[in-house]
Amino acid sequence: MKDNIQLGIVGLGNMGRAHRQNILDGKLSGIDLKAVCDIPQGLPEKREGESQFTDVGAMISSGEIDAIHICTPHPSHREIGVEALKAGLHVLMEKPLAVHKGDCQALIDAYDATGREKVFAAMFNQRTDPHYKILKEKIDSGETGKVRRVHWSVTDWFRTEYYYALGGWRATWKGEGGGVLLNQCPHNLDLFQWLFGMPEQVTGFLNFGRYHQIEVEDDATLYFRYPDGSNATFITSTGEAPGINRLEVIAERGTLTVDEGSIRWEQNDIDASTFSDTAESGFAKPETKLVEIPIDGHGGQHVEILQNFADAILNGAELISPATEGIHSVELANAALLSAWKKITVTLPMDAAEYAEILSHKANTSTFKKKDIKAAATATADDFAKSNKA
Repeated sequence: MKDNIQLGIVGLGNMGRAHRQNILDGKLSGIDLKAVCDIPQGLPEKREGESQFTDVGAMISSGEIDAIHICTPHPSHREIGVEALKAGLHVLMEKPLAVHKGDCQALIDAYDATGREKVFAAMFNQRTDPHYKILKEKIDSGETGKVRRVHWSVTDWFRTEYYYALGGWRATWKGEGGGVLLNQCPHNLDLFQWLFGMPEQVTGFLNFGRYHQIEVEDDATLYFRYPDGSNATFITSTGEAPGINRLEVIAERGTLTVDEGSIRWEQNDIDASTFSDTAESGFAKPETKLVEIPIDGHGGQHVEILQNFADAILNGAELISPATEGIHSVELANAALLSAWKKITVTLPMDAAEYAEILSHKANTSTFKKKDIKAAATATADDFAKSNKA
């Protein structure tokens, strides 16, 4: 067994500070926090044994760390990630993996070039939630039968104008590369492809600045079509209160509804298709029974993913969220945006170069000015940390 990993964190905004504090509070094992990196005013009070940097390249090349957790704004993920991988570091990337599919592929290519000898993970902490772990077990085992249709309404990502004014980079094409699909919903889109696989086609019906004075999407309805003809809808917004988070899975063996604290399964005695083929009545339905699966809590979340990252380095543990899978949620978001911009249905795999070109044009030609909220402009990182979601 190796000694503890020597970890550096770059980016000490909301999430970077939270991860640092979890380590300092003793919530993780096998990790020595050796270094942090941010702009000078973003650095915390220095503690004994912790090196502080204002240049990430200097931290990467310092020899003090063998692993890095990248918690910077999305557009910097590719550059920092590629540099860290080339330097031979283990890398844990905050979500999303990158702003667009092309940058994700560049990160994966850089990882491939290293021979994949190091650990490359992504912070998809929702994969630790038993609501979705148990659902995946039911689907993968075949217990639910074939999935016919999926509908997910996840509109409890409510955000205020104050939130969007907290950072000049936030909710802009140049600074963030997108809105709710790139900031809040990488988790949900990752879960979607993790549970149901990647669709064949994506159609996005998006509203840009519907609820807030921003230039990116804050309201989205996505339609996914799969090669076998099954389909799915995904609805999200940062402008609806109180919002809901309800996932409905319609399968051969009935309908499963994932709500807070339970999975409700209206379970068919036999497959719907089999019953339809063999029934001798035009209006009959399969006999059903209600199965309630209680769910306790939301799993280990960020702490569990970071611990898994350390365990993979030290003991060869299987990764919960390999970074190479992070390209899928980004492609779903990109395809939805491209669909909305061009008013077309996008077939996957999408044209990454076309998307990157359009996004670059939007970023470089934008004249949008965000609403000036003086109080938000002077808010501290601690103010922002009171939010319970990224």
